[in-house]
Amino acid sequence: MPEQQNIEWKTSWRDEYLKWICGFANAKGGLLIIGKDDDGETVGLDDFKKLMDEIPNKIQNHLGLLCDVNLHESDGKKFIEIVVRASDLPISFQGKYHYRSGSTKQELKGSMLNEFLLKKVGKTWEEALEPDAKVNEISQEAIEEFKNEAIKSNRYPFA
Repeated sequence: MPEQQNIEWKTSWRDEYLKWICGFANAKGGLLIIGKDDDGETVGLDDFKKLMDEIPNKIQNHLGLLCDVNLHESDGKKFIEIVVRASDLPISFQGKYHYRSGSTKQELKGSMLNEFLLKKVGKTWEEALEPDAKVNEISQEAIEEFKNEAIKSNRYPFA
């Protein structure tokens, strides 16, 4: 079974995989499985006892998340399954936001980050206020162009 939207396999643990957990939490949740190769074959973990203590603490300390971290065995080899639930709040790792899309982890930047953050708090860009903006700073031409475009797109019925 190949990696997909909600499953990622890693042969060993690295702290950078906190980005993948962040990405799962910001998307639809998922499983990060440590001790399996890219084909889903169990390669096992020698340091599973240490990881079972460290991983939950790292997730909590760096992401503020509580994830189930489960130890499993297949063919006498141990592997760890990290169950990540989708978060209602935006989650960042070291100030950066990651998102799971397909079988990839992507860092959100620019307009994609803005859209993501607004969506997570239940708003659209039209509702976002600029607290320092003043009415006299908006040109009448810009207002008229906005109204005309809104009418053309049927997004706002001016009468």
